[in-house]
Amino acid sequence: MRGMQIPSDHPLLLRIVDDLAARGWSQQNIFLPETLTLELAAECHRRAAEGELAPAAVGRGASQEIREGIRGDHIQWLEPGQVESCDRYLGLMDSLRLAMNRGLYLGLEDFESHFALYPPGAFYLKHVDRFRDDDRRMVSAVLYLNQAWLPEHGGQLRMYLDVGVEYDVVPTGGCLVVFLSGEVPHEVLPATRDRLSLTGWFRRRGNEPF
Repeated sequence: MRGMQIPSDHPLLLRIVDDLAARGWSQQNIFLPETLTLELAAECHRRAAEGELAPAAVGRGASQEIREGIRGDHIQWLEPGQVESCDRYLGLMDSLRLAMNRGLYLGLEDFESHFALYPPGAFYLKHVDRFRDDDRRMVSAVLYLNQAWLPEHGGQLRMYLDVGVEYDVVPTGGCLVVFLSGEVPHEVLPATRDRLSLTGWFRRRGNEPF
C-alpha cells in the first residue's frame, strides 16, 4: 500500500486512544493536512460526477434495502491501490488501528471505509453502527471533507452520549470523529449543501464460524 503511516505512539493518535478510554469518543478538529483533505474531497466529487456513488442501504446481507426515510447518503467503498490520496488515508487509519490495539487491547484486525455524500436535505436517523447479528465493528471513524463549512449549513453529527446529553459535531474539512461503534447512538442532520465524508469502521475478528 502506498500508505502514509505514522508511528503508533504519535501524540495525535495517543490523544484519540486516551479519549476513547476515558469517554468512548474523540474529536480531532485538525487530523489531516489540508492538501490531503482537498485531494480526498476532489476524489469524492469526481466519483459522484461519474455516477460511481450509489444510494446507501439499511441492514446487511440479504436483508439490505434502500430506505431514504432512514438514510439518504450515496456511498462507494474504498479499495486499496486505486488512488494515492485514498491509500494515504488508509495508511493513517492503519496507524490508528495499531495505536488502539496497543493502548486499548481491542484486537482490531482491519478497517473498512467508504465515501459518503449527503445531498442537500438528506439525513440519517438515530442509530448505532454495530449490527445485532454481527459484532465485528468496534470503533467508528468519520473524516469530514467539507471546505468553508459554516454551522448554519447544518449537517451536524449528533451523538447521544448519555441520557439527555447530546453533542453536535460540525462537519468541517479535516475533522475526525472516532467513537465506540456499539455504544454511541448518533444521527446525521440535514444540510443545505452537499456534505462529504469518509466513514469507516475498525473491525475485530467475528464470532461466526469459518
